[in-house]
Amino acid sequence: MIRAVQVSQVNAPLRVVDVPEPSPGEGEVRIAVEACGMCGTDISMVRGAFGVGPFPLTLGHEVAGRIDMLGDGIVGWQIGDRVAVGWFGGNDGTCQSCREGDAINCVNLQVPGLAYPGGYAESTVVPTSALARIPEELTFADAAPMGCAGVTVFNALRRTSAWPGDLVAVLGLGGLGHLAVQFADKMGFDTVVINRGGKKEATARQLGAHHYLDSTAQDVPEALKALGGAKVILATVPQPAAMTTAIDGLRPHGELIVIGFSLEKIEVSPAQLITGQKTLRGHASGTSQEVEETMRFAAQSGVRAITEQASLEDAPQAFDKMLAGAMRFRGVLIPDRSQNAVP
Repeated sequence: MIRAVQVSQVNAPLRVVDVPEPSPGEGEVRIAVEACGMCGTDISMVRGAFGVGPFPLTLGHEVAGRIDMLGDGIVGWQIGDRVAVGWFGGNDGTCQSCREGDAINCVNLQVPGLAYPGGYAESTVVPTSALARIPEELTFADAAPMGCAGVTVFNALRRTSAWPGDLVAVLGLGGLGHLAVQFADKMGFDTVVINRGGKKEATARQLGAHHYLDSTAQDVPEALKALGGAKVILATVPQPAAMTTAIDGLRPHGELIVIGFSLEKIEVSPAQLITGQKTLRGHASGTSQEVEETMRFAAQSGVRAITEQASLEDAPQAFDKMLAGAMRFRGVLIPDRSQNAVP
């Protein structure tokens, strides 16, 4: 038996329970979880935004640990390998998106926590297509948030039209935003943080922001225009109204990239997009290969998530803290047996 967190039904509280230890099937490995990040999308899962099929569910799609059992037919992986698993938890390899090399948009994408029990547990079983190798420079707690938050902002930034020196604005300074600021700075962008209130300005500048805009005290579009206009605005918070406001701060051919998940609508007129030929688009997470690339860049550049760690046994309280918006940037759950583990 192992300890795991379960949610019995939509909007039910988290409970830490004993469940049978899983065993890997063909093409799968078992991971002894050493750290698991807590993502805002976990809240959406609990609220039923992805349907009721996964219930009872075990959350967790920012997993870091060691392989401790191999299923049949495994090549290239060994017991003891340090691995991470993110939002991309496997793909079918046969749909049109996969055949075109676009596995993150697989029609049968497997997301840990939805397709199979996630990392809010002492161990989990995953397909080998989900595995990303962790560089030795990163601890498990460093690596876990890179599987979703890290790869999402890293991929979004490197796939824009921005070049080093261009003005890039990060909307929101939370779990995604604090990593986006660091990656943007290390990529050489003239980085702006847009956030409500001034309490986080000092932190934003420490993370690499060159400019800080308080959306409660400044006209954000006009402030961005005064800086020359943003080549890219990366919207990391699930607040469509803030995204709507920011659009007019783009320079000609600027892009508003949306990664903050919300079911509410962004309001934009055709005139806003046609004038200046601006672009509005969404961006998903990244494949296991892209998680590896994200971690390598983080290891080389010094980008690290600021985490608040809690024991797996304290997951319900940590989840409530995330719900209240009181978690400092990224919550990470640590199974009790891992408290004294060597990274």
